[in-house]
Amino acid sequence: MSARIVQLERSDGVAVVTVDNPPVNTISAEVRRGLFEVIAELETAADMRAAILLCAGRTFFSGADINEFAGPPQEEEYRRLFNRLEDLPFPVVAAMHGTVMGGGLEIALACHYRIASADARFGLPEVTLGIIPGAGGTQRMPRLIGVEKTLDLVIAGRAVDAKTGVALGFIDAVVGGNLRKAAIDYARSILGKAVRPTGSRSVDPATATPQILERARTRARKLYPHRQAALTAIDAVSASSRLPLAQGLVYETELANRSKATVESKASIHVFFAERATRKVPGLPPGTEPRPVRKGAIVGAGTMGSGIAICFANADLPVTVVDATAEALDRGMKTIAATYDSMVKRGRLAAEDRDRRLALICGSLDYAALADADVVIEAVFEDLALKHEIFRELDRVTRAGTLLATNTSSLDVGAIGAVTRRPENVIGLHFFSPANVMPLLEVVRTDRTSPVAIRTAMELAKVLKKTPVLAKVCYGFIGNRMMEGYAREAQRIVLEGAIPRQVDRALEDFGMAMGILAVFDMAGVDVGVKVHRANADKYSPDPTYYQADVALYEAQRLGQKTGKGYYRYAPGDRARHDDPEAIELIRAAARRLAVPQRTHTDEEIVERCLYPLMNEGFNILEEGIALRGADVDVVWTCGYGFPRWRGGPMFYAETIGLKTLYDGIDKYRQRFGPVHWQPAALLERLVRDNVTLKDWEARRAGSAA
Repeated sequence: MSARIVQLERSDGVAVVTVDNPPVNTISAEVRRGLFEVIAELETAADMRAAILLCAGRTFFSGADINEFAGPPQEEEYRRLFNRLEDLPFPVVAAMHGTVMGGGLEIALACHYRIASADARFGLPEVTLGIIPGAGGTQRMPRLIGVEKTLDLVIAGRAVDAKTGVALGFIDAVVGGNLRKAAIDYARSILGKAVRPTGSRSVDPATATPQILERARTRARKLYPHRQAALTAIDAVSASSRLPLAQGLVYETELANRSKATVESKASIHVFFAERATRKVPGLPPGTEPRPVRKGAIVGAGTMGSGIAICFANADLPVTVVDATAEALDRGMKTIAATYDSMVKRGRLAAEDRDRRLALICGSLDYAALADADVVIEAVFEDLALKHEIFRELDRVTRAGTLLATNTSSLDVGAIGAVTRRPENVIGLHFFSPANVMPLLEVVRTDRTSPVAIRTAMELAKVLKKTPVLAKVCYGFIGNRMMEGYAREAQRIVLEGAIPRQVDRALEDFGMAMGILAVFDMAGVDVGVKVHRANADKYSPDPTYYQADVALYEAQRLGQKTGKGYYRYAPGDRARHDDPEAIELIRAAARRLAVPQRTHTDEEIVERCLYPLMNEGFNILEEGIALRGADVDVVWTCGYGFPRWRGGPMFYAETIGLKTLYDGIDKYRQRFGPVHWQPAALLERLVRDNVTLKDWEARRAGSAA
């Protein structure tokens, strides 16, 4: 295996080592074994004057094999391999292209020279996975560019381009044309030069002053609150300024292994794998192929429709936007243009790219313009009669194989598709606002949706750079159904006397991207009120629940769009200000409803908001609405701001212990009654039988097979 993955060629004293480990050249055990074999051969070769390390395929080493993270630590083996590479007695040139991340960049740092194609990108993103660079990155990089610049790379976790790499000092040259030929030419240009291993260099102490290190720690605490990986990485990088390389590498290994044992790391890696597994759909017939999507169409030019159209244009797919009135269509097209103009103004998009993408989007008032679309996505407001009217028209004007999708967030997709002659081609594609930014896409299948339609939708998500999660039909699907208990308790807690800021602060301290009451203000308080009133049969008749937003709604406090909601907002500023008027409106509602007043700890707020959310996840899994607990975690980390470093709600339930969750729900059931506090049958069964969710899923999968 290793002999095929790692190839060695020699020509006139220059060795070319080529690694081909598709798809992205991870530094797997087989690759390491092959490199050890090649290095051993080079160590005894008398005629070698230089060596080149490059990779076949679309990228240089993309990083370590993350599948190994759950097994025994491999850092010592990496250290031995990279040290032997660095100790070769002749110049070694890393020739890089593609996405060179983590361990891929670290192996390049062990080489004596580094060249790259202009389109290559580099980074040390480990802290975003709750770990630290553990293959020499914290020790060799500071010896090339200093501690301060290394900390900038490590803490940010973002990739930089080759030009920036040269400016920072870890790339020696950017080359054009054929990379292999350029590398050979470069190697020949340095023949006879003395080898200067990275590890033999000293770190500039001026880049590692106490002030620099403290600024880095302050930045890390701001970027990664309640997390330790970035702070641990700072300790490792700072050690490079006081320890020789050999000792620094040992210390780095110690810290790296310690970071891998944290919940932060395990949770982040769980989400990493979960996002890559969502496209795996069990039960589809073997060989099910997607239909090609070469052109899209959107019905509805509002906020969602405009955002979805941008997704298509960003993917270089032509898209037609249809609306019922010229005014609405013109407003939508202006929104699209303004979005692209803003991207150009902020330097995120070149003007020529904006113009090219805008040219892919056309508007129409005529459904006949949709005749050649491969997928049509309806994105109008939540009115079943209106959606029926639209789908009858789509059924009439589009080809038989066109995928007909609805962006509904709650309505029955099967009922929408029932008015067509091809319900097998009807599916839900629930984008999240803003659609051109948010990565999540709930793909909702009905009992009649065909395997081909499912596969087409999942592949379309990939083209649109979305993370798809497959769901079955139920009210609210996965995310919004789980949101119900979360939102319900937050509103009830403020009726009981907590101020909005206390609720949101507790949730944000837990790690939620935004407190739920602030989310209501952002989305519009009226939106929630109208949804609840339109779907009153889906909610408990308890008159004391979902009343805080009603009190605000009746006072025309609709959130950010009116400058007043749960908070007060200054014009042009989204900063939240406590507002006595809002607090008094909520307290008046509490008096009218005879809601007892009490004080709340942050712990209670988090439990009461998140326990119902997790509990509903167990109901969703048992009903088969979601395929996997990991899919539920992806929905909430990608679409609802649940902290990735806690792994998502189902992973977090396992973290705190299923019995802890069950006992907590039972505690609040005794306090508030069973209407809102009933443990899911699956949760109760797992606790009773002392079975983990993972084991239950494995047994279910085995039974299905």
